Amino acid sequence: MGKMLSNTRTYRVPPLIKQDRDRRFAAEGNPFEAMMSRFDEAATRLNLEPGLYKVLRAPEKQIIVSVPIARDNGEIEVFTGFRVLHNTSRGPAKGGIRFDMAVSLDEVKALAAWMTWKCAVVNLPFGGAKGGVICDPALMSDRELEKVTRRYTSAIIDTLGPESDVPAPDVNTNERVMAWIMDTYSMHKRHTVTGVVTGKPIAMGGSLGRKDATGRGCLVVTLAALAKKKMKVKGATVAVQGFGNVGSTAARLMSEAGMTIVAVSDKSGGVYNPKGLDIKDCLKWTGEKKFLDAYPKGKHITNEELLELKCDVLVPAALENVITSQNADNIKARIICEGANGPTTAQADAILDKKGVYVIPDILANAGGVTVSYFEWVQDRGGYFWDEKTVNERLEKIMKDSFAEVAAMSDEHDVSMRIGAYMLAISRVAAMHRMRGLYA
Repeated sequence: MGKMLSNTRTYRVPPLIKQDRDRRFAAEGNPFEAMMSRFDEAATRLNLEPGLYKVLRAPEKQIIVSVPIARDNGEIEVFTGFRVLHNTSRGPAKGGIRFDMAVSLDEVKALAAWMTWKCAVVNLPFGGAKGGVICDPALMSDRELEKVTRRYTSAIIDTLGPESDVPAPDVNTNERVMAWIMDTYSMHKRHTVTGVVTGKPIAMGGSLGRKDATGRGCLVVTLAALAKKKMKVKGATVAVQGFGNVGSTAARLMSEAGMTIVAVSDKSGGVYNPKGLDIKDCLKWTGEKKFLDAYPKGKHITNEELLELKCDVLVPAALENVITSQNADNIKARIICEGANGPTTAQADAILDKKGVYVIPDILANAGGVTVSYFEWVQDRGGYFWDEKTVNERLEKIMKDSFAEVAAMSDEHDVSMRIGAYMLAISRVAAMHRMRGLYA
C-alpha cells in the first residue's frame, strides 16, 4: 500500500477492474454497481494507483441499526436504518437521510459514493455519506415519524457532528425531520448544535435559497450547456420528469429564463403542450389538487412518453434508472440535465454517447443542493447569515466554474461529461489521500 502515496502516474489499475466490469455492466438496476462502472472507467483513464483504487472504492463505514418504536396503537415495531460514510478525506461526511420502503444498503452505499464525487466535483470541503430508514411515512402519524427520527438519530449519534457527519433532507424527509435530528443531537450534547444538519427551518439556522438550490443549479448548468452547444436559450424546448421540489423549481426558473416548458410530469402522469405550459399555473394547480393527472391545459402523457418527446432539453428529476438500454435509443432530446440521482444507467450512457446526446451528469447537475447546504453549514459555524441574493450569486459562480472544469476535463480526455466529472472528482479525492498519507 506504500505505493498509494506516490505522486507519479506510472501504475496500472488492478486487474479486478477489468474482471468486474462485465458483471457491473450487466447489473443495470443495481445503483452501487452502476456507480462503480463509472468509477472504474474514470479510474482507468486516470491510471489510478492500485492502492488508491482499493481505498476509494470501499466505504469507510457502514452502519445498520434497529429502530424500535411504540406505534400509536401500542404495538411495538422495529424498523431498519442505515448510515454509510463513503469517504471523509476532504472533510466531514455530507449526505441526506431518506425514509422509504425501497431503502437498501446497496442503494445507500451508492448514494454515499455519489455524494463523495458530487462534493468533489463542485470542490466543497466535504466527503460523502447517505442514510435511510426502511419505512413508509405515508402510513405513519406525525408522532410515529418523530419517534422513528429520534430513535434513528440516537442510534447513529456517535458518527454525527458538524466536524464528522452532517445529514440533510432527502426522499420523504424535510426541514421538520432535520429539526428533530438537530434537537435530538443537541439534547445529547447538552447544548444547541445548529451545524449538525442542513436543510433546517430558517428560524433554526437554515439558509435562505436552500429550497430552490438544486433546481437553480440545474438552470445554471443548462444555460452553460446551451452556450457550449451554441443553442439559443429563448424558445429552447424543455421536458421535465418529476414535478417535486427540484423539477418544479427547474421548470419555473427555466421558464423565467425564456425557455419553453413543453411537458411536466409527476407520479400520476404528465401533461404535454408543444406551444408551452404556464408553469405558474401548473404550480397553482398542484398546490390545490396535488397531482397533474387532471390538469386540463394539455395532452395527458405517461412518464415514459415524456422521456421520449422531441425537445432541446430533458430534465429527469424524479427517480433513478428511468433512462435505460430499453428506451435510450428513443431519446430525442439534445441535452439531458440530470436533476435526479442516477436517472441514467451505464448501458444507456453508451447509447446516448453514440447518439450524440449531451448529458450533464447528476453529480454536477444537481449539486446546487449540497452547495447551498455547505453555505448553511458555513453560516451556522460562523453565526452570520447571508441574504438570498448573496446565496444565489455564490451558488451560480460555483456551478458555472464547476461546469467549465468538467467540460475542460471532458474535452481534454475526449470522454463524456459524466466520465469527465468522475475523473475530476476522483483526481481531487485521490490528491488529498496522497497528501495525507496512509495512517497505519
